[in-house]
Amino acid sequence: MLHGIDPLLSGDLLRILDHMGHADTVLIADAHYPSHAMGVTVIDLATTSPEAVRAIRTVLPVDMYAEPSVTLMTPEPGTGEEVQAQLQEAAAARADRREWIDRFDFYERGREVFAVVRTLETRKYGCLMLRKGVVGDDES
Repeated sequence: MLHGIDPLLSGDLLRILDHMGHADTVLIADAHYPSHAMGVTVIDLATTSPEAVRAIRTVLPVDMYAEPSVTLMTPEPGTGEEVQAQLQEAAAARADRREWIDRFDFYERGREVFAVVRTLETRKYGCLMLRKGVVGDDES
């Protein structure tokens, strides 16, 4: 156990986040997402997607440059509103730094991420991608 580190952040997850460079992306996936089909490292985290994002954001700055910092999957109408609101709050990124993309585009982009953090989230559309930024950039 380390002082000041969220207990949800395992050594394996911290190593992956540390190895990411500027603009690399981590995908926080719900339990429905085809995590292992993406062909990248998968870290299991026994929590909900919003809690995983919250914990990761305690150590991971988001990208403040050209592309969006946060990517969410566009939900079907009437589905996913609660979990997506919680994900956005946990990501703590400005509204102009967020994007929504079609489910199949999200899956395709998921093949290009650095790693996937698979959670126990069972609510639909509980997935989010975070682009790593530079330590010290103003994120407000």
